[in-house]
Amino acid sequence: MHSDRKNAAVIRFEEDFRKARAIQRVQFVLSAMVFATVVYVSADISQLSAERLWKAFPRMGDYIHRTLPELTLTHFFEDIAYWYYGFWRWLQLLFDTLLIAALATIFGAAGGMALCFPASRNLVKSYWIYFLCRRFAEISRTVPEVVYALIFVVAFGVGPMAGLFAIIIHSVGALAKLYSEVNENVDERPLEALKSSGANWFQVIRFGVLPQVLPHMTTYTLWRLELNIRAAAIIGFVGAGGIGQELYHAISFNYYEDISAIVLMIVMTVTLIDLVCERLRHRIIGEENLR
Repeated sequence: MHSDRKNAAVIRFEEDFRKARAIQRVQFVLSAMVFATVVYVSADISQLSAERLWKAFPRMGDYIHRTLPELTLTHFFEDIAYWYYGFWRWLQLLFDTLLIAALATIFGAAGGMALCFPASRNLVKSYWIYFLCRRFAEISRTVPEVVYALIFVVAFGVGPMAGLFAIIIHSVGALAKLYSEVNENVDERPLEALKSSGANWFQVIRFGVLPQVLPHMTTYTLWRLELNIRAAAIIGFVGAGGIGQELYHAISFNYYEDISAIVLMIVMTVTLIDLVCERLRHRIIGEENLR
């Protein structure tokens, strides 16, 4: 009897497994068909064709080849010096970009933290306060930084001030969204205990919410710093200062080797910042939580 029940259980398991695999295959086929349809429609709307791609890739490769410097073993250091003739000026502009990103992250995190608590549904009783804070955060993060930068360039003129304000506004909206989602997943028991003991709203936030969410907020802030460094380099294309403005100048005037030199500096800087932020995140959330 025991063996019969065991065999019946195995048979039922195999049948359920075959049904699950059949459902997965159908889902895969349907997903592939939807994906192919979306790609086809998108290509048709954008007037993209295989022939056009075939002609574009060689031109792109030729452009990249032009940006590469001529380095020889016999004159390697002289070639490097010629390639990075503007190193110290570019380094100053890169420092300006990092400063814009750092300040924007600090002020954006402060604004996001101030906005995230009334934008958390479990922390406010008034629906309209919650609604208005959520919509403000959405507007702030929906508009791209480049658009904000264009507006502030008109207001403040060409320079890093426009880029700083553009990234701050976008960072406030993005971080407020992330912070508020963390707030809505906190353990409610400490909050109820504080309320029952007579704590006001600010004390509940200070002693009940912040200890739970602060590590997550810190990791999101570091992640946002990485994004802001890239954004600070891009918005320079519209005159918002930093290394991006110099890169746009090099692209506009076809200074090919300058393009590769500046791009390499940006890539190496972003990679270094990513590694440092990764180590900081690991120390904050604990190595044991990553395993």
